[in-house]
Amino acid sequence: MQLYVIRRPSAWADLAELEAAGAKSARIGNEEMADQVRWIRSYVVHEPDGRIGTFCVYEARDGEAIREHARRVGMPGEEFYPVATTVIVRPDPVEAVPA
Repeated sequence: MQLYVIRRPSAWADLAELEAAGAKSARIGNEEMADQVRWIRSYVVHEPDGRIGTFCVYEARDGEAIREHARRVGMPGEEFYPVATTVIVRPDPVEAVPA
């Protein structure tokens, strides 16, 4: 499988809507398309229009698998890019958990 970054601009009105879409995305990926797509992580962003967008990292068999997964979930899936390489300067920050 190839690593991809998927851009989903202004796809959700708020974080609750995104959470519902994320649950459906995980279920479809894990149960219906496990041999075709694998969700790795997402970076959630506040868009200039006040909506929520994401940059998602997926492993996928090919671009058609990304499109099909997005179609089944009901979310954008046309703006994606194969990852050429990864440069890690520092690991992602981790939020401190209160004791």
